[in-house]
Amino acid sequence: MPSPRAIVLRAPGTNCDEETVAAWRMAGAEVDTVHVDRVLERPEALDAFQILTIPGGFSYGDDLGAGRILASRIGALDDALRRFHDRGGLILGICNGFQVLVKAGLLPGGHRATITHNDSGRFECRWVRLAVTSQGRSPFLPEGGPIELPVAHGEGKFVAESEAALGALDDAGQLALRYVDGAGLPTEAFPGNPNGAPRGVAGVVDPTGRIFGLMPHPERFVEFIQHPRWTRLPDRPEGDGLRIFRGAVAATR
Repeated sequence: MPSPRAIVLRAPGTNCDEETVAAWRMAGAEVDTVHVDRVLERPEALDAFQILTIPGGFSYGDDLGAGRILASRIGALDDALRRFHDRGGLILGICNGFQVLVKAGLLPGGHRATITHNDSGRFECRWVRLAVTSQGRSPFLPEGGPIELPVAHGEGKFVAESEAALGALDDAGQLALRYVDGAGLPTEAFPGNPNGAPRGVAGVVDPTGRIFGLMPHPERFVEFIQHPRWTRLPDRPEGDGLRIFRGAVAATR
């Protein structure tokens, strides 16, 4: 079967696009990197792809808040993105891309939310343990036990409009990825949870499961030797992050 085609959008300040392209290729996709301005000129160009990714970085310098300027530009693609989504396309937002999806209103869907400053008041760059709490909810979500990925953000705290809205998202299985402690339980405590997100939220899906945003960086752990303790852990064939990309590719073949 032909390989699915993935498009990685870039903008001024994006700095994780090359790693994201490499991850998609390792997972078996054909990938094009396209500046957001080119897509704004020809929104129908999205019709040639099955997967869209907004990678990490500091788009437009995060001058008005993390992801806000790119989110406003993505908003102009609303019709094209809805057509892309409705025909079964998958959308992934990583770190700054997650911030963009939330601030553009593509996530979480049904309730308003935002992503705000870490409780620590600092940029946090560290490895975290994560649990998928909505198995089977999305092709992006890997099966199995906790995974490890790095985070690198100053504004990573996912906050819903109210506690009731957060509970509704939880009940619907949309709070799909959580920071967990040593016992594998969702945590709000630092440093296991690097930003203080309520209920340990690290990643969210839309009601269909075809849009997924997460603060950790799966593209930075696609090979096992990228783990800081790789020489002291049992050998694995690949990094945990690659499983996220493989799941999406398998779903679009």
